Amino acid sequence: MFVIIGYVVSMVCIFGVYIVHGGNIQVILKALPFEMITIGGSALGAFVVNNQPKVLKATLKAIPQALKGSKYTKARYMELLAMLYEILQKARKEGLMAIEKDVEAPHESEIFKKYPVVGNDHHVIEFTTDYLRMMVSGNLNSHEIEALMDAEIDTHHAEAHAPVAAIARLAGALPAFGIVAAVLGVVNTMGSVGQPPSVLGGMIASALVGTFLGILLAYGFVEPLGGLLEQKTEDAAKEFQCIKSTLLASMQGYNPATAIEFGRKVLFSTDRPTFSELEGHVKGKK
Repeated sequence: MFVIIGYVVSMVCIFGVYIVHGGNIQVILKALPFEMITIGGSALGAFVVNNQPKVLKATLKAIPQALKGSKYTKARYMELLAMLYEILQKARKEGLMAIEKDVEAPHESEIFKKYPVVGNDHHVIEFTTDYLRMMVSGNLNSHEIEALMDAEIDTHHAEAHAPVAAIARLAGALPAFGIVAAVLGVVNTMGSVGQPPSVLGGMIASALVGTFLGILLAYGFVEPLGGLLEQKTEDAAKEFQCIKSTLLASMQGYNPATAIEFGRKVLFSTDRPTFSELEGHVKGKK
């Protein structure tokens, strides 16, 4: 919703001021379809050439997500930490082997079923159970598991950042394609140099619309979208860092209540539950 509102505010301010100052909107509207085809088509073609199919698919999937609100809320993090607390508490009381069935079949686990928001997130459950499985096996120490976690988080971040980088490159190219459209318009105008000044003026104005659109699309639409996607990518990485800190604290001998405190402290301050909020939520889930 805020994305749409932001776009609307930008367009109203740009075109509203233009019209109020006596600008002829018909000049822009008349040239708009042709300039959009030139700029949009060339940019789309370059975008396809510039990115691998997996990045194209990831970008198409990421753009609709940018229009939605963030799923990484305080309520989600409280549920995540409560889930981690319960499974670590079970391991502490009954031994690590007691959680083996939960780890091997998480979708059948009563613990994971109690937390549907994060329990149904494939990436969260896979990341959590992979390292719980290593803890159960006992073959790796905390430093080795931490190195593996960091490598996996880096890989996940690189994959999630690929659409952001692709959109940033597209935003950088759009003003250039606007100039290409404008140059073509000027070439067309020079080929009609025998026309009356009023006709030539209209043709030059149409040519300049190309430059205007290229810059507008780049800095008014595409680049802000890329910035928003980058922020959402950082939110996704923070969730994995929360799980990492909690599990490592448990491996180092801290009790479950203290371990989830390590995870809580990693979170952004705007989404981080207070100690009392988390404690109350964990007790309510018991």
